[in-house]
Amino acid sequence: MLIRTLPLPTPLTIPTEPLTPSSFAPFGAVLTNPAPDLRPSAAASSSSLLPQGYGAVSANQGTAIQYRGLAPPLRDLYAQAPSGKGATPRTTMFVCGARELESESGREDGAGAGSNSAGLFTVQVLERHPFTTQTFIPLTTSSSSSPVQYLVIVAPTLPPAAADNALPVPEDTHAKLPGPGMPDLSRIRAFLATGSQAVTYGAGTWHAPMAALGAPGSAVDFVVVQFANDEPVEDCQEVALEGAGEDGPRIRVRVLGRKGEVSKL
Repeated sequence: MLIRTLPLPTPLTIPTEPLTPSSFAPFGAVLTNPAPDLRPSAAASSSSLLPQGYGAVSANQGTAIQYRGLAPPLRDLYAQAPSGKGATPRTTMFVCGARELESESGREDGAGAGSNSAGLFTVQVLERHPFTTQTFIPLTTSSSSSPVQYLVIVAPTLPPAAADNALPVPEDTHAKLPGPGMPDLSRIRAFLATGSQAVTYGAGTWHAPMAALGAPGSAVDFVVVQFANDEPVEDCQEVALEGAGEDGPRIRVRVLGRKGEVSKL
């Protein structure tokens, strides 16, 4: 549900950062295999090989490794929703078409058109889910010529203005909830995720809608896990960025090529 239109006084272009659990910690959690080279058979023969800090155990008669503490648990804060309407867990799928990237001259480059495609992505909308975490799990598989990549764009929350206090958000009884303020557009960040990573947005975290990258016409499938009660202003609060079109100031993300080089824009 659209709750506000925010002005963009000046243009801003930000680079992408690698998505890692530590870099994304202020905004949520990254779910990825903490020891991708460790085979279950080796872990079963020696528990000392299991990585520490993830609740790792040998499972399924030594044929699997289970990570019981990979990320914080999903959160349902709808007991504090003003409507009093409880939420249910939802598992849905988003089929996200690859976004078109632009050069600085405005020409569409076509995300993924080359092996090191890069360009600019314009952020037009940010949203938050104040009463629930939201986890995106990519299902589409990568190949050597077509890696799965997507953008994770987030912003910290500003201290609330008077008008923000009327917005329905949970009280900070569990600590570290962002509160009712608007996104801090001056500190927006963009992470480049791969198909081996899932991401959980923390409850109330401002983020852009999912932006899949890839060849024109391609798509990335995501399984999405969250809670919802079907009250629009409690389930999802959106802000539009004024001036995000061609003629106004924009927030843009510079996407790096697959090998990490900066686009020749």
